[in-house]
Amino acid sequence: MKKILLRIFGTILFLAIAGGSWWLLIDSRPPAKRPDLVRVPAELGPPPEGYATENMIFAAFGLQELGLYDMELIDRDVAALPVPTGVIEETDVVYGTGGGQELALDLYYPEGLRAPVPAIIFIHGGGWRSGKRQDYKLYTTQFAQMGYVVATVSYRLRADGYFPNCVEDVKCAVRWMRANAERLNIDDERMAVMGGSAGGHLAMMVGFASDVPEFEGRGGNEGVSSSVAAVIDIYGPTDFTTGPNRNHSLLTNFMQGTYEELPEKFRKGSPLFYVDADDPPTLIIHGTVDSLVPVRQSDLLAEKFQELGNYYWYDRLDGWPHAMDVSQVVNDRVVTVTTAFLEEVFGGPTPKATAELAAPTE
Repeated sequence: MKKILLRIFGTILFLAIAGGSWWLLIDSRPPAKRPDLVRVPAELGPPPEGYATENMIFAAFGLQELGLYDMELIDRDVAALPVPTGVIEETDVVYGTGGGQELALDLYYPEGLRAPVPAIIFIHGGGWRSGKRQDYKLYTTQFAQMGYVVATVSYRLRADGYFPNCVEDVKCAVRWMRANAERLNIDDERMAVMGGSAGGHLAMMVGFASDVPEFEGRGGNEGVSSSVAAVIDIYGPTDFTTGPNRNHSLLTNFMQGTYEELPEKFRKGSPLFYVDADDPPTLIIHGTVDSLVPVRQSDLLAEKFQELGNYYWYDRLDGWPHAMDVSQVVNDRVVTVTTAFLEEVFGGPTPKATAELAAPTE
């Protein structure tokens, strides 16, 4: 059904262009390039070429000039995807409780682990009101094949997920992973959190607000550290107090009020204001024509990292929108850059590896 709708929309745009309504494609002016902020090793090459506007991307999808990751997978339940040979899957593992309800995660790890390896915890997006942990199965199985222990977690959504409830939940998931590190063969000094959009926001809250006791909650494994050694943020919002979307309904529902009504709460929910020089290495990936979470949100984070001298990578993809990794070329880029980042930070998925960090060359 999605494929048909995209084709219809693309055809309408094509006819509009042919009829002289070229202005339909000019829905926004892309932000200026920021080569001063971008940090990705030169050997990874440039990002895939993007588009001038979001409407042009929709048209490219509709006309099948730009391929989605796998439309057949998107059209069916991702959770039903087969697990690759050599990967063990454990589903519906209860890691804690939140508001009286059980919270679960799914685990993926290589067969035959005999020594501790790094772990990656995926946090799905959906505007803090929707989405499911299985949405990241395409990523979790790939990284498990590489040799990582991988989890994808659920957290409280909609009314149950008001700030800071879901922050408490994902920190509880990190504590559960650390408490079960020996059983799962996890090196708990090499744990990363990774998420997109709202999941990116939550990953940053875990990584940057690890020293804020009020966000720990009482969901389980109290007293165990929820700190992580790396953060991977894909188009997540960093500062709720600024920008044209600060009173977007997704955010005001999450905060239970507008910025004008709750300025301190909006600041409290903003990862940017927790950043300090002790924060873990961070990878940022963001597209420049993102109208939901403007790329300026990630620019602010990179500027803060530079000010403090923090170790970070920033892959700023010109001409790509929100949820850009649904496209095959961007998805490939995310996996490539994330893999390289984890190789640099953790020494890869091998046991007892160490990494000497140096700023990536442009």
